[in-house]
Parts: sequence; structure tokens; C-alpha cells
Amino acid sequence: MGSEQGWMRAEYDFSNGVRGKYYQRYRQGTNLVLLEPDLAKVFRDSETVNIALRQFLAEHGEPPQSSSKSNPG
Repeated sequence: MGSEQGWMRAEYDFSNGVRGKYYQRYRQGTNLVLLEPDLAKVFRDSETVNIALRQFLAEHGEPPQSSSKSNPG
């Protein structure tokens, strides 16, 4: 870390931290989607996105399953 040590406050002690401790639990309950900047201006939070997607599904039905995953993992 060298020169980077000066920016963290003393009360932030991660010396006993475990990297990735909650990674699998987080992935099971989370689905992150990156919005393009023009869409992010309109859909500012997850509630707005969910409302719009539910409206779309109500009007158009479910989209067909994709044959390839965009985020394998």
C-alpha cells in the first residue's frame, strides 16, 4: 500500500477482514444491470426501473430466453 495508507482513517480497521466472505450470499440475491447514461437520467433508482419493466411485461409478455448469458459466472 505504501503511499496509499495516509488516506484511510484509523477507525477503519480491516486487518481482520476476510475477502469475499459474503460474496456468494450477495450474488444469490442481487442482479446488477448497468444502464447507459441516457437511460440512467430517466431511471434514477431501482423502483423506477422495476415499475417500467413490469409495465413492459404486462403489455408485451416475457421476452424469449437468451441463448447466451451476458454475465457468466
